[in-house]
Amino acid sequence: MSIKKFIKQVKRILLLNNFEQKGKKKSLKILLEKLEARKRVLRKIPRKALTIKERKALKEEEEILSLQIKKGKKILKELQSII
Repeated sequence: MSIKKFIKQVKRILLLNNFEQKGKKKSLKILLEKLEARKRVLRKIPRKALTIKERKALKEEEEILSLQIKKGKKILKELQSII
């Protein structure tokens, strides 16, 4: 028996078919938590003390984080429906 067949058979016996998807799901949850924490930190920064360039950069970063969080939640939802 080849190694690949053995691994497939063990995965089938132990019901590990969705093992990779579960790992991706866990990694994605951790990443979303970090992105949301960063977004909370950015919101606490006082705007009045910043220059116009810094405000624009801060606003852009918040928009990027919001977009990435939205995409991450969509992917997480898809992974949950598959598993």
